[in-house]
Amino acid sequence: MSHPMSAPRAIDHLVLPVVDLETGRNRLSLLGFTVAADARHPFGTENACVFFADDTYLEPLAVGSREDCLEAQRNNNVFVARDQAFRFRRGEGLSAFVVKTDDAAADDAHYRAEGQSAGPLLEFARQFRFPDGRTAEGSFRLAFAADLRAPDFFAFACERVNPLPADRGVLTVHPNGSIGLKRIVLIEENPSDFQYLLEMVLEQRDVTAHSFGLSIETANAAVDVLTTEGFSAHYGRDLALSERGLLGAAVVISTVDLGVTEACLAANGVHYHKTGARLVVAPEKGQGVTFAFEELK
Repeated sequence: MSHPMSAPRAIDHLVLPVVDLETGRNRLSLLGFTVAADARHPFGTENACVFFADDTYLEPLAVGSREDCLEAQRNNNVFVARDQAFRFRRGEGLSAFVVKTDDAAADDAHYRAEGQSAGPLLEFARQFRFPDGRTAEGSFRLAFAADLRAPDFFAFACERVNPLPADRGVLTVHPNGSIGLKRIVLIEENPSDFQYLLEMVLEQRDVTAHSFGLSIETANAAVDVLTTEGFSAHYGRDLALSERGLLGAAVVISTVDLGVTEACLAANGVHYHKTGARLVVAPEKGQGVTFAFEELK
């Protein structure tokens, strides 16, 4: 099946499994983020999202009902099954990136034709609660892609069938000055082994290869796959890989003023270090991957 590529896809959000929402909320608040109210999926998981002004967001994800999650797994719910597997193997971290789409069914067909589907489409609706008490219902359709050689990472396309209101007001204003996603960082011993999966999901064949790995520019952010040596060089942290496969390593956030971000972290007692023009915060409970902040140029 032919699937001509046009413009690169845009990142919609990142999935970040956490031990529980209270722990995730407390940690992200210390980092200077405004965190939305808890919200429950109809299949047992729950989230407390961090929304950005660039129409991207972080999705800290927890288990709200183990019974509902087990039932969803029995019904071949890929989202829940992958989350349960990630928790068993890794605990907290970055399990998936998500791209925007206007046609998840077409994406699903494409993933299947290329032998990269992770399972059946998922359609669901959930409630969203604003800080002023207003509520809205959003509905979504998801198409999943994965490589069996990478059990700890997957990707999916998210169609906002009934979108939530785009203007989330104060939820997109953060004390640390954050305004959007800049970069998603994965690690792997041989990054090019997973180049095709990323090209397919991101609809971007213009890949920049370098001595530490590769980088792919999406419509609104970059996806990097680095060796552990590359990650250490760029982020000043040593990570050990015990096995092959893509693994989420860092989330890089754009900020309007790095001085504001640094002051916020210091005031909240968050340990960080500087690597080049970045502020880097190592993982802690409730924050399963490295967070880095860069000033928007």
